[in-house]
Amino acid sequence: MKLFSQYQLGATTIANRIVMAPMTRSRATGNIPNRLMAEYYGQRSSAGLIITEGTSPSPNGLGYARIPGVFSPEQRDGWRLVTDAVHGGGGRIYIQLMHAGRVGSRLNLPPGAELLAPSAVAMSGKIWTDGQGEQPCNLPREMTNADITTAIDEYASAAANAIDAGFDGVEIHAANGYLITQFLDPGSNQRVDDFGGDASRRNRFALDVTKAVISAIGASRTGIRLSPYGVFNEMSGTYEGIAGQYTQLAADLGRLGLAYMHMVDHSAMGAPKPEPATVSAMVKAFRDNGGGAVILSGGYDQERAEADLQSGAADLVAFGRPFIANPDLVERLKARAPLAVPDQATFYTPGKEGYTDYPGLP
Repeated sequence: MKLFSQYQLGATTIANRIVMAPMTRSRATGNIPNRLMAEYYGQRSSAGLIITEGTSPSPNGLGYARIPGVFSPEQRDGWRLVTDAVHGGGGRIYIQLMHAGRVGSRLNLPPGAELLAPSAVAMSGKIWTDGQGEQPCNLPREMTNADITTAIDEYASAAANAIDAGFDGVEIHAANGYLITQFLDPGSNQRVDDFGGDASRRNRFALDVTKAVISAIGASRTGIRLSPYGVFNEMSGTYEGIAGQYTQLAADLGRLGLAYMHMVDHSAMGAPKPEPATVSAMVKAFRDNGGGAVILSGGYDQERAEADLQSGAADLVAFGRPFIANPDLVERLKARAPLAVPDQATFYTPGKEGYTDYPGLP
């Protein structure tokens, strides 16, 4: 089966085409990766590629409780525990750089940090804080041009830190309503300067961040995640010109020679399904302009994954929640063994319960 075949992903050879999707797990106490996280990722090192949970490149991006960063020496050293564990198990691992932007509470930020966004448009929902429970999302401050330049530089610096920590590459999180998506979406980006207005200007931040990361670590170690039509974190979903905007973005990303483009489809969890014609156009534009692999994710089982690999729709397929309860997911798929069901109550709680205590096959 193609699913279990080796693949050359940019600068990295991976043992199979099964990707562990990035999933927030909120175990980074003090925003520093730790030995418990190293055990968790190490248990799952039979995946061809692991993409970590969203990791902030900046103190300003730590909108959630207990999510990790990669901007300090302590964080870099903590991540080295993780990469050593995964490489020791024969796996390969990319870090996902995720600046939360307006998604968050000031109570989750370290001293001196602030919520920043393309425009001063707050989210309407609430967010968990360890100190005061559920709290409304705070109003972000609109980023100045100087703030934008600083944020771009932070992505590049974080990418360099990640490679120093032993990661095989970096995935830029430009999906799911976080900072880069906030620039892409006209609902959250109400700017009228070089970073807002028409689609090409709304795309600029994503492209500038990608170019900066490439300058720091090389295109062959850089991927990006996109979620056209996504509504997570109060994104617009569908708006005039979205198909053309994302197809142009995919073409421009392809010209940068990225290792991969990772496409998100959360319809299996009740979200709107991305328009198939737009996804196909994006994939074609990315590949035709020199881009590398295409990773598809969203509600996959083994049969559907194999079909998309055989048809050429995808080069790699990402599995999310099945990896939570099945640390040996690759072996279970090979054996056609039953899959354990994850406990949703422990997805974001501190400690090992529902994290490192799922057993493998006997």
